[in-house]
Amino acid sequence: MKRKNNLFQSIISIENLMLADEKAQKSKSRQYGVVLHNKKREENILKLHDMLISKTYRTSQYDIFKVFEPKERDVYRLPFFPDRICHHAIMNVLEPVFVAVFTADSYSCIKGSGIHKASFSLRKALINKKETTYCMKLDIKKFYPNVDHNILKGLLRKKFKDENLLWLLDEIIDSAPGLPIGNYLSQYLANFYLTYFDHWLKEEMNVKYYFRYADDIVILHQDKAELWQLFNKIHSYFELYLNLQIKENWQVFPVEKRGIDFVGYVHYHSHVLLRKSIKKRFAKMLKKRPNKGSIASYGGWAKHCNSKNLMKKLLNDV
Repeated sequence: MKRKNNLFQSIISIENLMLADEKAQKSKSRQYGVVLHNKKREENILKLHDMLISKTYRTSQYDIFKVFEPKERDVYRLPFFPDRICHHAIMNVLEPVFVAVFTADSYSCIKGSGIHKASFSLRKALINKKETTYCMKLDIKKFYPNVDHNILKGLLRKKFKDENLLWLLDEIIDSAPGLPIGNYLSQYLANFYLTYFDHWLKEEMNVKYYFRYADDIVILHQDKAELWQLFNKIHSYFELYLNLQIKENWQVFPVEKRGIDFVGYVHYHSHVLLRKSIKKRFAKMLKKRPNKGSIASYGGWAKHCNSKNLMKKLLNDV
């Protein structure tokens, strides 16, 4: 795999920093940090440019807070200037490089991909009922907090040889434990952390039906025993090469009997339903505080599955 060089200069160019600033400000023009930055925007861009050239840039202190939906987790927030601008500047240049190495079986943080593409790809596979009798479903225990910095840096060095770029990525990686949820850069680094695993599964293990959204993994096969054997190999790969652990709730089961709960939908061979927890939140919203925006949002989920009766029942009860 050819290693990329001479990317740092493109990242720190004034033109790229200005573009990054514009992208980072989208839908955030009224935020306090953005308003403050815009009072001396040109001065700040030049200051960031100088910090990157002189390698005096350091990640700012994080504001850490908890969110409880869909599950409890710590979210890390950085100031708009200089950090969020810097992250966007990096991704303006590195995004196409990362995307080029991702496999077609990974669906998170890729333009034109995402939740619905993952769901429709899984549905397409399930048309072949004979070869998709059984499903292995697993995810990784506290994936983002447990990303190993040394392993991640080693993987990045397989792809990049620009020492200045690697300095900047190392600085950001080492600014918090694991990969901090909330960092713009974290979602791409998380996907990259697993991309060589994706290639191993597809190219060495010859897995035909494989789907990954972040750390949520689905593999289909006609033989339950094959999936059990593959699980043991995946378990060993994670321990040896990524220092990760599989959550204890992993399972191998017949698709026909239980359906595959993946990216917000429960997938069967013959139909697709909305995930139970999403249905409950939808009903709760309609009961407590119905509003057009939220109804449209949930309706967007529901229209992509077999939900006519569900929508009729929920909306008639409003």
